[in-house]
Amino acid sequence: MNRTDRAGRVIAAPPETVYDALLDRESLEAWLPPDGMRGRVERWDPRPGGGFRMVLTYLDSADSPGKTSEATDVVDVGFAELVPPERVVQRAVFEADDPSYAGAMTMTWSLAATDGGTEVTVTATDVPPGIGQADHEAGIASSLANLASYVEGAAARP
Repeated sequence: MNRTDRAGRVIAAPPETVYDALLDRESLEAWLPPDGMRGRVERWDPRPGGGFRMVLTYLDSADSPGKTSEATDVVDVGFAELVPPERVVQRAVFEADDPSYAGAMTMTWSLAATDGGTEVTVTATDVPPGIGQADHEAGIASSLANLASYVEGAAARP
């Protein structure tokens, strides 16, 4: 499992705002699920060594069967490193009977201040082979678009 998947985007918000959205339970539930999914956090402990458990439910599982059940992906995520407001490193393990989804994938969210806000780069290493690279990168890009809408919308609200 040496595969690395990446996606990135500039978000029109300061790094502190983006970082806070990565470590707030309600925010994460709102923006992390990619298009076609909704998410629910079952456990939340936002500190190094802590983590969360998220249940992602497919709105239409006909074309995208889940890893855990027909309509769900359940993932346990540990916070390996938290460096405010620069980086969040997560170790994600999917709950699945299929061995092609086994193993811990590392997701590194890197934040860098830019003139337009924050450049966010997500790098996933040790991606399980059962996760298609194109689908995974599209899912990360979708989550990043959701994150941008979420924090940019929050910045515009009084």
